[in-house]
Amino acid sequence: MQASESSSRAGRRSSRMSTMPIQDMPWWRWRANVRSALHMLSDTAFQQEYWAAGVPGYGDVTDAVYRLVEDTWLDNWSAEKYVGTIFRDSQEAALVDVAVLRVLRIMHQVGADAPVSAYLAHHGWPEALRATREAHVRLTENDSEDPDAPPKSLEVLAIMTGAA
Repeated sequence: MQASESSSRAGRRSSRMSTMPIQDMPWWRWRANVRSALHMLSDTAFQQEYWAAGVPGYGDVTDAVYRLVEDTWLDNWSAEKYVGTIFRDSQEAALVDVAVLRVLRIMHQVGADAPVSAYLAHHGWPEALRATREAHVRLTENDSEDPDAPPKSLEVLAIMTGAA
């Protein structure tokens, strides 16, 4: 993705520390956004019941992908750079890297504005589901939470991260 595709990213890239953008968002908010995206991207029942049905309050596939990579820039570098901040260890980072690559490959093939059905019908979607599920489970269990709980709405995520 390019900066022009995401207006919320524009203007923040110039300030850097060790080649990483300085963000005003604490690492735990980044982790919450990554976890939320992985959760929604890994749950087929959720995707059918909410995204495919067009239920408001949960965004869509593109929203989830942006939450996954927007503030972390995981579309530009490895999650390994965030071990000790967003990610607890190299295993979490490796699982997130695989998930990001699988999802971004599909997004680039179908297009960011494609309907949910295009993602769900893509031949690589089952592989992306597996990768996002593995990353979601690892991060959630490391946070002592239930990976099988239903995804939270974007409103609840905003409240949790103080972005509301």
